[in-house]
Amino acid sequence: MVGAVKKTRIADNLKIKQVILIRKDLKMGAGKIAAQASHASLSSYLETEKKDHMVAATWLSEGQTKIVLKINGEDEAREIKSKLMAANIPFKAIRDAGQTQVAPGTETAIGVGPYYENLIDKITGKLKLL
Repeated sequence: MVGAVKKTRIADNLKIKQVILIRKDLKMGAGKIAAQASHASLSSYLETEKKDHMVAATWLSEGQTKIVLKINGEDEAREIKSKLMAANIPFKAIRDAGQTQVAPGTETAIGVGPYYENLIDKITGKLKLL
């Protein structure tokens, strides 16, 4: 039960958020971006739930803060994923089925966290809003 989470398990000064990274080089339409961002958000949340149930539950109970940022392409995505792995931050890359706007298997988005904002920002803090 999410409401029963004791906030004392996570320090008051540590904020939790989720970041969704969308590839802008693919020129996806607004609806496609919304769908890919949704896939990334849910999939990444499930990764966090496996890694740290308390962080996931706290994020759910505190409003599910998320931000959507843009990345330029595969190279930038690969670099960010490498940094996320090294920092042990949960994430999930989304590969499209290819039924509409992009080829099958194209990586369209990356969901990061929810996790500690200060750690995520070290990797995504200089990216621009979508």
